[in-house]
Amino acid sequence: MVPELVDKYIFLVQTFVEAGDAGLSWPQVQRRWEARYGTEYPRRSFANHRAAVEEVFGIAITCDRSTNQYRIDAGESAVDKREAVEYLINTFTVNSLLTLGKERLSGRVAVEDVPSGQKWLTVAMQAMLDNAVLEITYHKYLSTETDRRTILPYAVKEFAKRWYLVAYSQEAGALRTYALDRILALERTGESFKMPKGFDVDALFRDSYGIYLPEDQKPVLVKLKATQRESAYLQDLPLHPSQVSLGGGIFALRVIPNPNFIMELCSRADRLEVLEPLELRQAVQKALNNAIQLYEN
Repeated sequence: MVPELVDKYIFLVQTFVEAGDAGLSWPQVQRRWEARYGTEYPRRSFANHRAAVEEVFGIAITCDRSTNQYRIDAGESAVDKREAVEYLINTFTVNSLLTLGKERLSGRVAVEDVPSGQKWLTVAMQAMLDNAVLEITYHKYLSTETDRRTILPYAVKEFAKRWYLVAYSQEAGALRTYALDRILALERTGESFKMPKGFDVDALFRDSYGIYLPEDQKPVLVKLKATQRESAYLQDLPLHPSQVSLGGGIFALRVIPNPNFIMELCSRADRLEVLEPLELRQAVQKALNNAIQLYEN
């Protein structure tokens, strides 16, 4: 189920996208809100939601004082936002529609569950809006103990059906990623922080793949050879934003070959061959040999 607060943000974005350049008057906004939620919509709440939408999605809903019409700011477009933001909007929108039409569409729609977004996502995003310092209790995989961490929540990132919180850890003195479904407890410390100037989560992970932070690693040129069928898939859904086609089923990209990337290549091993660099080819081969040994034993 879509968290209520985020659902309202998405509703506003979708409402004004559909309204287009004509925009909406305040009475029209109220009527649409009341039709959706069945409650009155105070103007103060509308102002707070507009501010949140701009903070969370980078989309400004402004008022043209000459006509008193509200619209998405000129030059701003939900459709033209960065791919990650668009995906976030689309994901919540689809989930919202599925929730609303649950009874009417029963037995006709199948979706995968993303449990990590059900408990802490809204809380984390609200803390981001308020620049609130958090204290979390975190349970790592392969550990029998839990850790207490004081963190500064910078961003959220979705990858492989899981939501992650990108945050500065005061204990580590560095950025860390925390899977939301591994957080056992989360509370505000009462303190606030100042976001680093120019921080951009997309830029942070530009050379990486998945949820691994780049740290001191540098991207390398990767060349892959795909089967005809896989080539078609890669054309429609690239592995990485840097991906380019060299023709003949050969693709090149610049990326840090971290464990997430190696795992992805292994999942396509029967239709996607690593040509270079040699170190990456050997890492994939080793992982595949380990998998074969599991079945041989």
